Amino acid sequence: MSVGGVAVFPADTVYGLACDPDNKVAVQRLYTLKRRSFGKPSAVMFFDVSLAFAALPELGERTREALSRLMPGAVSVLLPNRAGRFPLACGEDPSTLGLRVPVVPQLAGVNWPVLQSSANLAGGPDPRRLDDVPELLRRAADLVIDGGELPGTPSTVVDLRSYEIDGSWEVVRAGAVAYDELGPALEGQYHFNPDTYADMIRTDIPEYSRLQDELTLASGAGAARVLELGTGTGETARRLLDAHHDAFLVGIDESPSMLGVARSVLPSGRVDLRVGAIEEPLPEGPFDLVATALCVHHLSGPEKADLFGRVMSVLSPGGRFVLADVVVPVDPADATTSLTPGFDRPSSLADQVAWLRDAGFEVRVCWASGDLAVVAADAPG
Repeated sequence: MSVGGVAVFPADTVYGLACDPDNKVAVQRLYTLKRRSFGKPSAVMFFDVSLAFAALPELGERTREALSRLMPGAVSVLLPNRAGRFPLACGEDPSTLGLRVPVVPQLAGVNWPVLQSSANLAGGPDPRRLDDVPELLRRAADLVIDGGELPGTPSTVVDLRSYEIDGSWEVVRAGAVAYDELGPALEGQYHFNPDTYADMIRTDIPEYSRLQDELTLASGAGAARVLELGTGTGETARRLLDAHHDAFLVGIDESPSMLGVARSVLPSGRVDLRVGAIEEPLPEGPFDLVATALCVHHLSGPEKADLFGRVMSVLSPGGRFVLADVVVPVDPADATTSLTPGFDRPSSLADQVAWLRDAGFEVRVCWASGDLAVVAADAPG
């Protein structure tokens, strides 16, 4: 491409626009053609992982190993940009760099990086075929490469900015690479992104709203003090507070960002939200009700059994524990929920009922559908 040139090219997902990431004229031209705000970031794309590593020597060993397992592929990652690389691609946040290494055999010999963005007008559909690229962009481009029909799903965007420090990661945008493919590559501690969690969970679990309805129904009425395990963005807490009009809820979750969202939607005078893990000692009871949705399946079998015993210890006499979660179904064909190996560890409903009974609960299954179940477990009165 000439100085300041812009190209339309096929990635391994959708058609993209590319230009020299260090050429201000080219970057401004690309953004202007897309009608994209200059404050928004774009990714820097390399066509070989080794070239990306050479250009980013400050990357830590843990991050490099993870990128080697993820790339090349249909994944974009957000990385800490302590060295201030490629500032024109970073938009308003120079501390973060987006990186992409696709599988594009036609461009395998390209030895320089490009700033890339999807070949659409801002907010428009992602182009699967060259004809789907707006005519304005095709005519204005200095180079147009036809790669035939592409898969049409954009890359999955993964936040690895804290990965080197504690192994944590989260999906910022769901895309071409599924969660169950990311888990084995990244391991570590996965955190949901609060901005995309609601859409993601309803996509992965079509019966999510029904699960929440059944949990709320199973919780009964009249609880004064409630403990919620895995509060997340506050969906279950909101429903429980509506059902138990005089209740005060203590909620725990590992993610400060998720709890931040919950604090913004829950009545401040009726909740005490704390950062913590369900493997740790539970808040001091007694509680009339302990409830949890889509949290306990992250524990191993022995950890579930241990948790059930600890829940019993913080319940009031006659109190209730409501468990709404993913289970291993009797018929493998019913296992439809997307799971991440090593992160999601569901157990069978029968095993969990047995562990609850071993902890001293009286147990009834309130609802079951496919690989989802809601269980009410009552402590002795």
